[in-house]
Amino acid sequence: MAFIPQETIIKKRDGKELSDAEIQAFIEGVTNETVAREQVAAFAMATLFQKMTVEERRALTLAMRDSGERLDWDDLDLPGPIADKHSTGGVGDKVSLLLGPMAAACGLYVPMIAGRGLGHTGGTVDKFEAIPGYSVAPSNEIFRSLVKENGVAIIGQTANLAPADRIIYGVRDITGTVESIDLITASILSKKLAAGLQSLVMDVKVGNGAFMATIEDARALARSIVDVANAAGCKTSALLTNMNWVLGQTAGNAVEVRESVMAMANPAEADERLITVCVALVGEMLVNSGLIDSPVTARERARQSLDDGTALEKFGKMVAGLGGPNDFAENPDKHLAQAAVVRPVHAPTGGFVAAHATRDLGVAIIGLGGGRTQPGAPIDHAVGLSDIAGPGAEVAPGGRPLAVVHAASEADFEAAEKAVLAAIEVSEERPSPRPLELDVVR
Repeated sequence: MAFIPQETIIKKRDGKELSDAEIQAFIEGVTNETVAREQVAAFAMATLFQKMTVEERRALTLAMRDSGERLDWDDLDLPGPIADKHSTGGVGDKVSLLLGPMAAACGLYVPMIAGRGLGHTGGTVDKFEAIPGYSVAPSNEIFRSLVKENGVAIIGQTANLAPADRIIYGVRDITGTVESIDLITASILSKKLAAGLQSLVMDVKVGNGAFMATIEDARALARSIVDVANAAGCKTSALLTNMNWVLGQTAGNAVEVRESVMAMANPAEADERLITVCVALVGEMLVNSGLIDSPVTARERARQSLDDGTALEKFGKMVAGLGGPNDFAENPDKHLAQAAVVRPVHAPTGGFVAAHATRDLGVAIIGLGGGRTQPGAPIDHAVGLSDIAGPGAEVAPGGRPLAVVHAASEADFEAAEKAVLAAIEVSEERPSPRPLELDVVR
């Protein structure tokens, strides 16, 4: 019987369970483009509302994994475990830029295949494209060679790796279907499993700047990913981290790259929340990989990679190895694009930062041109927000600003200024500290 895409869509729309064969046929159609983008969008919306069983989720993940090539590292005889991390996305989430080099400095091998911005969240690939010359799509030979020699290479999704996910991912970004636990699980794990990983740690963001706004939803997603990944033979755990605030002090592309380099160069002066998340995740990677048994010792080793400069060294070699400037780690400002208008936004009254409407700040980045409203649309890497006042920071009309806007024009600055003033709440009293690590799922 011929495969009819709309019949699969109707079945899921009506809340019925799809068979492995139906899911496999649909994903094959997505890959060979006999399923139209409109049908992909309808399937994604039906899945968002009707959800999937564990078996459907497993079948979808494996079908997407097998839609293209699968990487194999056995022939390289790597002297350490192959590991990776993935985040569900947040605003100012520049963790991968530090984490990959940190993990490599600790003896792990990290072939990280990262994504672009999704919805209001920034994408790791977009950040690296702010570095002149950096190739997010190198040849497989260069990618494999750099992983072996340097321990880490961070690139974008290749045309041959989980191609069905690349298509579905682009449709989800613009159709309001990003939040589906089933689609998130399959999207993340199809790429990670195709990359030949031995272990994985998930950073599941929770809060008003995350796709999972509640701890219950975040736990459900973490459990879904951990269960499917471990069943597929990839040792996986998940940390739930707070995304009720912008992570670090920047949001954008070039500005986040700069903050990341500065954090590796001077970790003692870096944003404490950013460093804490990176250390926790690298520690989890070391434990999952079997390289270090004690979680406490693992975190100490992760922090050491920052303090002794080896993480920054790995970062610099990765940038140069993928076509970027040889001196980028030492001189990022020499190479990163600068926005035409760079100006602070001050609070109308003095006080303490009590809350971020984090998602709104992410949307403001898109408004500046630093994100997309259509798949494949160009972005302005120079725009964004820096010096963002974090939780409890004291701000004043003539003192520390709420943020510094990097904009392409006066009109864009004015729009972003309004967004920042509306999104950052200031109170008379300093708020009590709130936990950064919320839970762990193993």
